[in-house]
Order: sequence, then C-alpha cells, then structure tokens
Amino acid sequence: MKIVVYCSANNKLPQEVLDIAVALGRWIGENGHTLVYGGVNAGLMHVSAMAAHETGCESIVGIVPEFFKHRADPLCTELVLARDLNHRKAMLVERGDVFVVLPGGLGTIDEWVSTLSTLVVEDSDRPIIVVNHDNMYSSLAQQLDNTAQSQFSRSPRIASSILVNNAQELINKLNQVDIGCS
Repeated sequence: MKIVVYCSANNKLPQEVLDIAVALGRWIGENGHTLVYGGVNAGLMHVSAMAAHETGCESIVGIVPEFFKHRADPLCTELVLARDLNHRKAMLVERGDVFVVLPGGLGTIDEWVSTLSTLVVEDSDRPIIVVNHDNMYSSLAQQLDNTAQSQFSRSPRIASSILVNNAQELINKLNQVDIGCS
C-alpha cells in the first residue's frame, strides 16, 4: 500500500507532534508499505521518513519540486522531480492509495483540500485520514461538512475525510484500511 503523507516541513515542532510522525513512519516500515511524501529533508517529512527507514521500509518516495531539489531527503529510495508545487500535488495524488494529513501549515492544508477535490471529481473512495492534533483542523473539517450539506455541493464525499486525534487512532484506522493492494 502506498501511503501519501502531507505534513509540516518546520523543524521547530513539539515532541508530541514529532511522536505522531514517528509512529506513522514506523507503522509504514513495519508493515512493508511505501511512504510517499514531499521528499524534503526537514520537519515531519524527514521525521516520518527516518522512522520508516529505521524500521526497514524499502520504498521511500520523495516528490520534490525542482526548485527544492537541493533540500531533497537523502533517505528517499526514489526521488521524483516535479515542475512545481501543482505538479507535485498531482503526482502525490496519482501515487497514493491512502492519504494521511499530519499537522502542518498552509501547504499541508492545500495538499489535503486539493487531494479531496481530485478524489471527489474522480469519485474515488481512497481514504484521507487527518490527524486533528489539538483540534487543529476542526474548523476546516466543519467547513467541509457545511459545504457537503449545502446546495452548492454535488458530492457528500467532500465531508468524507476521517479525523483522528492521535497516533494510536491513526494506526487503528490504517489497520482497518482494505483497498486490495500491498
């Protein structure tokens, strides 16, 4: 299974957030899955890749915009260069079986909503699991729910992201995912 991870590239994050990225990376490595991520050697991106690598993950795919190639994570077993951020997002969505949104900034939110939009248009049931640490994403999740229930929405899929609160809930949800691939 290919797990796409969207998350912060900030290096100054609290330990409890780092622990979530470590738990995810370990789960990916221990279960023989592929990590697909933004490929930058910073923040939660690098933390999750390092944890996956340390637990034997053989496939760590980094998709990096050409203008960030100097920041590419050396842990990548495959490095893919994208023309720009939009191309990177499209390539991440194309490769993912499951999407995990960890705490992050505007880029992470953009990746989540762009992925959701693509999955709605494609009528895809690939899951998006959002770690809502300290209710960080509660307002956005509520807005998506409001939109899904409005007259403007053509798909209830808009409100289908799965919110979890911590690493254990994330792992539990990942263990329930069955998409018929490995």
